[in-house]
Amino acid sequence: MKRPTAVTELIEELKRLPGVGQKTAERLSFFLMRSKVDQATKLANAIHNIKDKIILCSVCHGITETDPCGICSNSSRDQKQICVVEEPHDVYVMENMGYYKGVYHVLMGVISPLDGIGPDDLNIERLIHRASRSETQEIILALSATVDGQTTAHYIGEKLTRQPVYISRLAHGMPVGGELDYLDDGTLAQALKARAKLEI
Repeated sequence: MKRPTAVTELIEELKRLPGVGQKTAERLSFFLMRSKVDQATKLANAIHNIKDKIILCSVCHGITETDPCGICSNSSRDQKQICVVEEPHDVYVMENMGYYKGVYHVLMGVISPLDGIGPDDLNIERLIHRASRSETQEIILALSATVDGQTTAHYIGEKLTRQPVYISRLAHGMPVGGELDYLDDGTLAQALKARAKLEI
């Protein structure tokens, strides 16, 4: 039996989402069909609003509804520290931690030659410009511990060598609560390299 066209179209669109295959798309489609009209309408409106209202902050390139964003325009944030992240959602990961009180810079990706992404495709030059301002004292590179993330961090580090700023990276290694016998060799090696003095 052939599916109604509207259902087929919805399934095909849902399959475009990351991590959504045929089975999941079908389940979501039939869930929405069984839902009340107002529930489906709210979902449709939320999707529309994301495209209609969300913009990129002209300062940090994070997502926002106002420009500059709430973090960049917050006078209580430490403007001397800039945390560099790959994607806008990484800002929320850092914010959920509740510890960091500086500002951000979103690269919109990492250098990835295999994917055809070079330095000019990212917001690196804008970061160099921000780092040159007199109030900037530290650039924190909070990039993934992948080959592409490390390549990007190294490139940025080289570009900033002439700037009077302190460049730091997030330590990589043992997670809180981690046990040695559950760690892979790479993680354990990073933990050893990032070892710090025991404060007593």
